[in-house]
Amino acid sequence: MLIAEHRGERAILVHLDGHAPEVREDPYEFQELAVSAGAVIASFISISRHQPTARFLIGSGKVEELRQLVIAEEADLVIFNHALTPSQERNLERTLECRVLDRVGLILDIFAQRAQTYEGKLQVELAQLEHISTRLIRSRTDLSRQQGGIGLRGPGETQLETDRRLLRLRVKQIKARLEKVRNQRQLARRSRQRADMPSISLVGYTNTGKSTLFNLLTESQVYAADQLFATLDPTVRRIEIDGLGAVTLADTVGFIRHLPHKLVEAFRATLEESANADLLLHMIDAHSPERDEQIKQVYQVLDEIDASSVRTLEVYNKVDLLDNVEPHIQRDEQGKPVRVWVSAYKEQGIELLQQAIAELLEEQIYIATVRLTQQQGRLRGKLFDLNAVEQETHADDGASILEIRIAKTELDKLLSDEGIMPADFLRNYSKL
Repeated sequence: MLIAEHRGERAILVHLDGHAPEVREDPYEFQELAVSAGAVIASFISISRHQPTARFLIGSGKVEELRQLVIAEEADLVIFNHALTPSQERNLERTLECRVLDRVGLILDIFAQRAQTYEGKLQVELAQLEHISTRLIRSRTDLSRQQGGIGLRGPGETQLETDRRLLRLRVKQIKARLEKVRNQRQLARRSRQRADMPSISLVGYTNTGKSTLFNLLTESQVYAADQLFATLDPTVRRIEIDGLGAVTLADTVGFIRHLPHKLVEAFRATLEESANADLLLHMIDAHSPERDEQIKQVYQVLDEIDASSVRTLEVYNKVDLLDNVEPHIQRDEQGKPVRVWVSAYKEQGIELLQQAIAELLEEQIYIATVRLTQQQGRLRGKLFDLNAVEQETHADDGASILEIRIAKTELDKLLSDEGIMPADFLRNYSKL
């Protein structure tokens, strides 16, 4: 059993076994979530239950056993590794005479602790308010959310006394602010696109090493730790890739099994960084026994945010924990990289990763030296307007020798506006 060493609320964890594979939760991950929230695990119990009950989720006999355990362990709360309906949560609290939290509430609490930026806090508050909107009526006044604790952080501390009308007003205000944030993010994204910088987004299951790799590639100091949801707020940095040039790299929130839909919706503005990226780096914990299931969960979320069609490079991390596996690139039948095995912690295989990124993105960038006569000054000016010229020299006859780097889509549009066929441009103007 995983036991928290630091001080915190004493929690009894309840895991239901016997569910269908598609809804079954991981008991070890459940304990990691509880510890990440700051709980001291007083007891962990697994209950075999194939058919949940409408009143308690579990049988009344198990509820009585749980009540006795709460008394014996002097537990502050009981956490279920499953979603509870508002009525189930109220019924359990009334019978157990302590606070009850479900998996969604637990994840929301961790997000409330991790959010640091204005945008992140807004997104978490929105998800929390929508979650508690059906849980405002409590039968026990001593369960007031004003006392704080796991599942009670953030807006939940004062919303118990707020009526539904005020709650809906607050949700409306937050959504308006997040829409403004989304518009600002779209403007920043278009600015990067105009600068002809391909965009890369790091995605993956939580605690697979995304932030460690991000820090390594960007020489940043984004918080990274061996815990679930160590980082929450998105970060975008510009980096240089050998053979490719400047690109933007975004570190996004980690995914998790059955990520609550409220969180997916609340973080949609952030997750759009992935949906609009030119390349996704899908970080995978190569050493995890749950690797295949985690991969499946990530692709389900990518599909939900309309990012499943974005080109993806799988990055199998933590090869230093595997036997007889060295960093290497795996390729498909056409020779394109599809998988890279690395160790971000040991800084192994990073050059191979950069090589694979350059190979996958180089076809989107046109890099060449072109020769334009004085009569082609209009085309030269537009290339400068697009920030496509990296260096300019002049020939003896006055012609401009330009070293250009431009997205092929931008170049095609420019040539179309000028009435120049791409093939003619390559044949007549390019010196490479």
